[in-house]
Amino acid sequence: MGEEGMASDAENKAKTSPKLTLLPLIALIFYDVSGGPFGVEDSVRAGGGPLLSLLGFLIFPLIWSIPEALITAELATSFPENGGYVIWISSAFGPFWGFQEGFWKWFSGVMDNALYPVLFLDYLKRSFPIFNQLIARIPALLGITVSLTYLNYRGLHIVGFSAVSLAVFSLCPFVVMGFLSIPRISPKQWLAVDFKKVEWRGYFNCMFWNLNYWDKASTLAGEVENPSKTFPKALFGAVILVVSSYLIPLLAGTGALKSPSSEWSDGYFAEVGMLIGGVWLKWWIQAAAAMSNLGLFEAEMSGDAFQLLGMSEMGMLPSIFASRSKYGTPTISILCSATGVIFLSWMSFQEILEFLNFLYAIGMLLEFAAFIKLRIKKPELHRPYKVPLQTLGATLLCLPPAMLLVLVMCLASVQTFLVSSVVILLGFLLYPTLVLAKDRKWAKFDTDEPGLPSSTSLEESSVLLQPHQEVADEASVSLLSDLSPTKLGQERGEVLLEGVVKEE
Repeated sequence: MGEEGMASDAENKAKTSPKLTLLPLIALIFYDVSGGPFGVEDSVRAGGGPLLSLLGFLIFPLIWSIPEALITAELATSFPENGGYVIWISSAFGPFWGFQEGFWKWFSGVMDNALYPVLFLDYLKRSFPIFNQLIARIPALLGITVSLTYLNYRGLHIVGFSAVSLAVFSLCPFVVMGFLSIPRISPKQWLAVDFKKVEWRGYFNCMFWNLNYWDKASTLAGEVENPSKTFPKALFGAVILVVSSYLIPLLAGTGALKSPSSEWSDGYFAEVGMLIGGVWLKWWIQAAAAMSNLGLFEAEMSGDAFQLLGMSEMGMLPSIFASRSKYGTPTISILCSATGVIFLSWMSFQEILEFLNFLYAIGMLLEFAAFIKLRIKKPELHRPYKVPLQTLGATLLCLPPAMLLVLVMCLASVQTFLVSSVVILLGFLLYPTLVLAKDRKWAKFDTDEPGLPSSTSLEESSVLLQPHQEVADEASVSLLSDLSPTKLGQERGEVLLEGVVKEE
């Protein structure tokens, strides 16, 4: 079979592979952001009591989660293709910064994913102490990573419905705990706070980590069925689900028990379940926590892999990263992300947490800037969903979350500043290296899709477009022209592109 036939088969597999619908997308966003209340216990300890924790999960979604979800809904539906925020940044600031955004987000995503197999074993070792020993722990980590990677390889639709099942299983014990706690709740305990025990650095990092990554699902927008309608609904549903999954267990546990704030640390909800419902509820919560970590791994792996696929389709990475399996999944991209997970699993939880927050904050500041610039630079851009605010209002919408991002970055340690600087410098060096590899033809890059098509194909596509049909923004068409070695190619792409826009 020739190369054209193989390429055609790959395209057909991508087109025929099942698309994500509303419910699986809600579940994937839920696991991108949360996965359940596991890990929010530290907010009670760092906050010196229940009050700051409860207020945080009521206020932070208003100033952080909702603005980020609204911006993600607008941009993801405007650019319904794999690559997500890479395309947004490239459209606003050019491919150099689009590549940096993609590299930072992918690197932080892989590091985040390295946590979940470790946390999975941490919950299992409470019942099976053998996992404390390296002779059992290392093979188990490898086995878990390989098994979950295979699930991603088999197809994104499997991951989507797996996430739905895992979400239901993970949240059910907390719904039961909420009902059982009602007779024992004393509302005045929710107001307890000791400001002398408040650890602001840990508090803000905990809040931020438990409420970020709303934009992650945008990297697989091309795999979503009818994204212009599905994405806004899924984000709205996920915001409600995430906030509820935090507040209900916290209200139940802090209201029904008089435990000192110092006891609230990772894994304490299992003890809360035992004190409220008995041993059976403790075991259920532990099992739910373990399964939640599996769901978090699956959602993160999907987003990371399809981000690399999208960057490859834009010509930012070699075309091998866009190769799909017979299930329509990006094989090499999945293997690359899994390899990173294995090599990064040695880092501690706190190191990863602070490092992730710092890199994520830089990327989000760039996304907010892109959102505003695209409103000014490209007001005619087709936006199936648009945040109902004018440019000034959109700018004001970004201010509170931007201030939070700066605060989180200022609270980072010197070590985090140094490590993040190394990653940023690596991204700056990697971009010109890839451009050189493309110029010298050291590796094969996609140059036809979505790069510079022939004038004939452009004319045909403009004739076939219907008045109300959604079309890709010019950024997705011209990114490769910015990466091409000659200025002539850039100018040709811009001239051809203007013709298509006018035809629309």
